[in-house]
This record gives sequence, structure tokens and C-alpha cells, in this order.
Amino acid sequence: MVQKVCYYLKVEKIIDNKNVIGSNIRRIRLEKKIGQTELVRELQLRKISITRETLVKIEGGRQHIKLVQLKAIRDILQVSYDELLQ
Repeated sequence: MVQKVCYYLKVEKIIDNKNVIGSNIRRIRLEKKIGQTELVRELQLRKISITRETLVKIEGGRQHIKLVQLKAIRDILQVSYDELLQ
């Protein structure tokens, strides 16, 4: 007998009340001389739903980042999670 199992994924947001992640994304992005528009374009090419306005809010601590966004930003910026979370 084959049993079907269904999984439902909900969008997980990372709560960062001190804006450590957003500040680090901005700092690393600027160190690598990557503009917000360029980063958003790269994210969208990876099928990550994000706008420049959303990135501005994440970097400014006015919006929580989604886990899928964080993973993709880590890959694009070529950094570790430790660098983003310190």
C-alpha cells in the first residue's frame, strides 16, 4: 500500500529586531561594490520574489527577511551565514 504524504511549506521570516542581518547585508554589498538594483536583479534571476523597495526595507530594519531571500543573498554575496548574522 502506497501512502501519500503532503508537506506544506510556509514562508518563514527571520525576526531580527536589532537589524543585524540587514546592516550586514548592506555593509557586505557595499564592500563588494554591488548596487541594490544589481542585487535585486540577481535575486530575481534566481526566482526569488523581491523588489528594490523590499531590499531597502530589509537593509533599514523595517522588514523581516525571508529565509529563502537570506539563502540567495548569502550565495550571491559569497559569504557565510556567520558573516550575515554577526
